[in-house]
Amino acid sequence: MARGESETLTLDGHEVTISNPGKIFFADAGITKIDLVRYYLAVADGALLGVRDRPMALKRFVDGAGGDAFFQKRAPKSVPSFVRTVELSFPSGRTADEVVVDNLAALAWVVNLGCIDLNPHPVRSGDLEHPDELRVDLDPGPGVAWADVRSVALVVREVLEELGYTAWPKTSGSRGIHIYVRIAPEWPFGDVRRAALALAREVERRAPSIATSKWWKEERHGVFLDYNQNAKDRTVASVYSVRPRPDATVSAPLTWDELSTAELGDFTLRSVPARYARVGDVGARIDVRAFSLEPLLDLVARHEAEGLGDAPWPPHYAKQAGEPPRVQPSKRREPPSTSVPDPTAPRGRAGSVSPARPSAPARNADGTVPPTGRRRSSQPLLVISQAADKADALAGLDRWRERHPEAAASIHDPEDLLVDAMRGRYKVWWRVRVNLRNVPVELRPAAEPPDPDYDPWTD
Repeated sequence: MARGESETLTLDGHEVTISNPGKIFFADAGITKIDLVRYYLAVADGALLGVRDRPMALKRFVDGAGGDAFFQKRAPKSVPSFVRTVELSFPSGRTADEVVVDNLAALAWVVNLGCIDLNPHPVRSGDLEHPDELRVDLDPGPGVAWADVRSVALVVREVLEELGYTAWPKTSGSRGIHIYVRIAPEWPFGDVRRAALALAREVERRAPSIATSKWWKEERHGVFLDYNQNAKDRTVASVYSVRPRPDATVSAPLTWDELSTAELGDFTLRSVPARYARVGDVGARIDVRAFSLEPLLDLVARHEAEGLGDAPWPPHYAKQAGEPPRVQPSKRREPPSTSVPDPTAPRGRAGSVSPARPSAPARNADGTVPPTGRRRSSQPLLVISQAADKADALAGLDRWRERHPEAAASIHDPEDLLVDAMRGRYKVWWRVRVNLRNVPVELRPAAEPPDPDYDPWTD
């Protein structure tokens, strides 16, 4: 079908026009926009179960999976009669009417807008302040084996079952696993997030070699349990979502029996419809029972009695009562200075780094270093580049390698490279960092202003 043509589908009695149906959305796999629409219609009951009656942020890939995405929180000015919206409030105090996908026509309509994956909030439209879903996001670090992700998932299941919960796993469609628990919508976001933090810490206690609850990436190892996915205004790709990866992997529900042998490549846009036709939606009974959050809140209380308080929140959330200092370990407070600031120095916003600590600090007469109030970095990290486009961020890394060839020779990919897709106000941006842990101390370059130095908060 030629570019510029359209195709009209009749779904639930409504006509939905798919513009440019032959447009390539996954170049490597040869998948078009209409292929994506037909996939979602093939698994519609399962996909709708994950998003029905939930406000949803539109993550739009208008140029397909290989292009840049942007987040559209507000529904378009004109929506069809079959698309519902609800007014959602954000931590900033602003509000927006967000799309709710309740039927086949609405599902096809958002895909036509370029939504490859679906990103609903963990609340229902009738009560937007009390989540009905606890989300456990297992996020493996660079180089972490898929087998370790599966092992951590089984520890999560063990903890939840001991507390009386039924947990529902699915692949993330990327490199991780999501585990959901239906909860009664009786507790605010803060309590649900705090419960998720307690769960993460308990899993870390049981599997310390492969699991971590540490928020700062430079402190992590193995699989991170991202408790902050339960903060208000955070969304996760829902069940049966296709992910914007070259092979169009799917966030697919699993049974616990399947988990031990499941491979990420088993679940793609091409393979999942046949699986769905064969076994149905293995997560279809998730709504049969909603659980109390109290057992996890009891775990919170036990942790607090042991001295474990809150943990860092995501950037741009208001400072929370009891939250520890929101400063990553590689940064530290510098003493007050009357000198004129260096205009070329990093600016200290999210993703930037401060100048390197002097290599030979002053010492006391007995040879000890006097206290400075600074936090010592657990890992020697440098921010290399910040860019709106991944290719530009990686080009900055190439330039850094050219400037520091001796250091670059000791940087191991992927263990020492952190290439992160960051969520900005309206679109994804990219940050590249390097870990100098394998670089001899005498060859470690000092921190430099990121190149390029994109500021996502002024775009």
